[in-house]
Amino acid sequence: MTSELAGKTALVTGAGSGIGRACARVLADAGVKVHVVDRDAEAAVRVAGEIGGTEHVVDLADPLAPGSLPGAVDILVNNAGLQEIAPIHEFPPERFALLQRVMVTAPFLLMRHCLPHMYAQGWGRVVNISSVHGLRASAYKVAYVTAKHALEGMSKVAALEGAEHGVTSNCVSPGYVRTPLVEHQIAAQAKAHGITPEEVVDQVFLQRPAIKRLVEAEEVAALVRWLCGDAARSVTGVSLPVDGGWTAQ
Repeated sequence: MTSELAGKTALVTGAGSGIGRACARVLADAGVKVHVVDRDAEAAVRVAGEIGGTEHVVDLADPLAPGSLPGAVDILVNNAGLQEIAPIHEFPPERFALLQRVMVTAPFLLMRHCLPHMYAQGWGRVVNISSVHGLRASAYKVAYVTAKHALEGMSKVAALEGAEHGVTSNCVSPGYVRTPLVEHQIAAQAKAHGITPEEVVDQVFLQRPAIKRLVEAEEVAALVRWLCGDAARSVTGVSLPVDGGWTAQ
């Protein structure tokens, strides 16, 4: 069967690995031409080669970067992110600002850049990869939690403004996903707490979810694909948790 998305164009940030790579692949499998955006040149080229996409090597911490990317896209997936862990009174201000630039300002600038094309054609999909931390808080993650809460609000505004133009905007909010970002957190927390990586997963990451396993990137990407399809044309302004029951508590 021919996908309803065949022939459309997507831009996926942070697409060199993890959730972004999974999103790029599932959209390409649906016949979408994907712009693979990542600051890691090797990763961007590799993923673009795997899916027949086009790589763009940019650092989204640069406020000029979003404007250098293609604006004539039908699907925008804001996924790029990073993490920093420290208590508020010790949190480096420059790192706090960096996380906001990458995970709040860059998505805003990309929406501003891409929405005119979507509005003009009367169809578009904005999918923001948020987090359970866009809905709940954890200690020592002030910059990340702040950024994801902001992204959730921005996504709702885009949904209200885009509705009359045929554009939907939604968040997908995963719990801990098996990605390089999380793997680095596991190693850091194991060292900080003097426990094994396996104990970090069981005692820290999986303490709150009811389903005791890490989410796989492909699960998140499948929901992104669904939100882009015809079946989700009336779904907008929502946040869909993929968190193993974490937010049910």
